[in-house]
Amino acid sequence: MIRPARGFPKAEFESRTSRAQRLMAENDISALLLTTEAEVRYYTGFLTRFWESPTRPWFVILPATGAPIAVIPSIGAHLMRQTWITDIRTWQAPDYIDDGISLLASTLIEVTAAGAQIGIADQMESSLRMPLAGFRRLEQILAPRAITGDCGITRQLRLVKSDTELAKIRTATAIADRAFDRLPEIAQAGVPLAQVFRDFQRLCLEEGADYVPYLAGGAGHGGYGDVISPATDRPLARGDVLMLDTGLVWDGYFCDFDRNFSIGPPTSAVVSAHEKLIDATQAAFDIAQSGSVISDLFHAMNARINPTAASSDAGRLGHGLGMQLTEWPSIIAADHTPLVPGMVLTLEPGITLPDGQIMVHEENIVVTEGAAEWLSTPQPADIRVI
Repeated sequence: MIRPARGFPKAEFESRTSRAQRLMAENDISALLLTTEAEVRYYTGFLTRFWESPTRPWFVILPATGAPIAVIPSIGAHLMRQTWITDIRTWQAPDYIDDGISLLASTLIEVTAAGAQIGIADQMESSLRMPLAGFRRLEQILAPRAITGDCGITRQLRLVKSDTELAKIRTATAIADRAFDRLPEIAQAGVPLAQVFRDFQRLCLEEGADYVPYLAGGAGHGGYGDVISPATDRPLARGDVLMLDTGLVWDGYFCDFDRNFSIGPPTSAVVSAHEKLIDATQAAFDIAQSGSVISDLFHAMNARINPTAASSDAGRLGHGLGMQLTEWPSIIAADHTPLVPGMVLTLEPGITLPDGQIMVHEENIVVTEGAAEWLSTPQPADIRVI
């Protein structure tokens, strides 16, 4: 697989901006205020891990016309100048008295009229990522302008991936596929689970990942108790089921899928559970096309893994994927988002075994004009054995 070029052409950012501005006009929003890493990067291409520091707030304004305006700490000016953004306004941060709020307010006043609505993401999976005290001061300065919800504009745009975005996600999934294929190099009976976690991240990096911000999993006899606990130093043993779930990144885009392995011969219950998980994943994949809605995928999987229950406690059985490890929507019974070409989803059924242990399985797919396409390599019904 030939890796795509890093970054995006300027035309892609211009397209994102113009589409957002059309939706802003339809919803009487004069500007969008962007405060989170994914929002800022979506419109600007500003890619940095400096967001790991919570000290400095970062702002980008998307006006009703024209290119976005960056209002950022001065430490980020050099990198922002490498993007397509030319209007970059900075302050020396952190400033304990006025950490960019006056500069942000004056810029918003410059590009909006009195009484205008300024949209900011406020729905599920959004966050403010600025001090609440600063936000309240900003509202006071901007009055009679009002900060309102953004009507889900950016979320709506990010739901459908461009061909360039898909190429990056395909690259990330291919890297993880290769790392999973090498798991027998590092995971055998007697090896502590924590060591497997560390070594698997090394394999991901060797195969080309930029970094591995997310690695979860579990191991236990005949299954595992959960999929979110930190790895322990307990050695793997024959009869264990080992599951690793990776969210590695290539050029700012995630993959997110897992693989199950049996350490030695699996029990009949594990064999059966793995077969049901693969069947459930295939059932959802088969109907993941235009004309279906997200809840259809949930019911297709739930019917295989929970066929006798009147209701399900499984929670969501997958989610969106892209610039973030998990994105909108969630594959739950209550979500009726229509499937459209370009949506990237994880399919993630889970099952409870007779002894109370669990197993989960996850694949990554993209909805196309016709049948869906696997991004991760789909697994056979037989669990892998080490």
